[in-house]
Amino acid sequence: MSPIAQSCDIAADAKIVYPDLVNLYGCKIGSKVFVGPFVEIQKDASVGDLSRVQSHVFICEGVHIGKRVFVGHGVIFINDRHPKANNPDWKLEETFVEDDVSIGSGAIILCGIRLGAGCSIGAGAVVTKDVAPGETVCGVPARVLKR
Repeated sequence: MSPIAQSCDIAADAKIVYPDLVNLYGCKIGSKVFVGPFVEIQKDASVGDLSRVQSHVFICEGVHIGKRVFVGHGVIFINDRHPKANNPDWKLEETFVEDDVSIGSGAIILCGIRLGAGCSIGAGAVVTKDVAPGETVCGVPARVLKR
């Protein structure tokens, strides 16, 4: 069984450096996207053209990444605000990453937020709310360093 499901819509010129070392299913990957090893991209998630997803990244269902976005090593997106082992009332909370965003290694992006165009997320930041276009945030929880 291939770790890249047939349900994926992957541009012909996307580069998945180690196709046997990723877990991709039901996702959309745009033109000239780079996907490093040990990346999981779930169904109904998307990565826009010319973006770069480094190793050990988890992009869950409902995450929509724009064009020319850099996602550093070990970044984790979350789509459940109140996780429970058994939750029949679970509702997906989508996250939107606009174009030209840079997300530093090890950042955690909580659900239901928008990262504005051209913003920067510092390494190790825990982003709990929207980040305005062009802002730079870092820390736990992430706070604005530059507007």
